[in-house]
Amino acid sequence: MNNRLRLIVIFLGTLVVIAVYTFPYWQPLLEIELVEDGFPGLTEEQRAAFALLTPEQREAYEDLLEENREMAIAMARAALSPDSIVPTEEQGLTGITAPEQRAVGLFSRVDDIRAGSGTARLYQFPDNTRVLRLEDFRVTNGPNLHIYLTRNPEPRKPEDIGTDYIDLGELKANTGNQNYPVPIEVDFSVYRGVIIYSASLNIVYSSASMALT
Repeated sequence: MNNRLRLIVIFLGTLVVIAVYTFPYWQPLLEIELVEDGFPGLTEEQRAAFALLTPEQREAYEDLLEENREMAIAMARAALSPDSIVPTEEQGLTGITAPEQRAVGLFSRVDDIRAGSGTARLYQFPDNTRVLRLEDFRVTNGPNLHIYLTRNPEPRKPEDIGTDYIDLGELKANTGNQNYPVPIEVDFSVYRGVIIYSASLNIVYSSASMALT
């Protein structure tokens, strides 16, 4: 064996010995790499739920991950968390009689990962109080969701909302019938949109275009 080949063998042998003895130090790096395989920032349960999404939904999250990593992770974490449900005793119109429906609209899908379903109804009562009621309602879970009234009946981007929206408050839950008082001065012939909006991420999750009845 010539000297050059002998040196190569000694060098490779030394690398193997070093790798064996330093294994406890670089093993955690390997584990982190394995944990990060797939969509990042999710718990084990959320990863399992992510795997059950449609290919179109997974692709949408992965595309968003490339564009805005923090937003993608925040949306995925919220969407894959358990649904929040309005307590049964709060889902009715308890103590209010003879409501008159003044407007109605259906919630719609924004894209593959943001969608709502159910009906928005504006009721007016004999004492002139008004309530916006969400019936058979469900929306993709998101961080800091609020319910807005907007002039635009179907905004899809933050710039579509404008600055003169009306914030009815934080969404009580992403699932279940729920009621929100509406100021009497709000004109639903002008404010045509009911919007589910993430105030922290500045994105629309769903909207219902209201028609007067």
